[in-house]
Amino acid sequence: MRPLTEDETRAVFEKLSKFIGTNVKLMIERKDKEIYCFRLQKDRVYYTSEELMKKATNISRDSLACLGTCVGRFTHHKKFHILITCLPLLSEFCEFKVWLKPSQEMSFLYGNHILKAGLGRITENTPQNTGVVVYNMAGTPLGFGVTARTTQEARKAGPTDIIVLHQGDVGEYLRFEAQNPACAV
Repeated sequence: MRPLTEDETRAVFEKLSKFIGTNVKLMIERKDKEIYCFRLQKDRVYYTSEELMKKATNISRDSLACLGTCVGRFTHHKKFHILITCLPLLSEFCEFKVWLKPSQEMSFLYGNHILKAGLGRITENTPQNTGVVVYNMAGTPLGFGVTARTTQEARKAGPTDIIVLHQGDVGEYLRFEAQNPACAV
């Protein structure tokens, strides 16, 4: 478990800022006065408190499976991908939200994009190509994605037009359980 390099930190913060904007600063400087940090273990980035991190120094690197919340992972080409395990953090700090109609929930949880026909509500003034957290109408976070259209364009769109491009959902825990043991924990 080691701190992120400058390039890794930049890649993580750029990706997170697409979803939570300027609230990235609030992730580090939390209201509960506890200090949090990002750490890298086996190409996965973890968000953890410094207190927990200090306690984990007693465990060898090979024996340590994970520490804190897995935010995402770096690919072999050093690109950063956010994982579904980061959903609680994204939903806590996100700027833009989308709510699904009950008829569209299962489709989204199977990995499909969100169509205009399944869109319940969308945050006002949501720009195009920005990260959004997807909720059901009861307010439970289901996943996250990227907007394909602005809020104004979405209102004028046809019922079969794609509004949000799927990036991750809670159904991944079941679909990829065998491939990704970190998500199954």
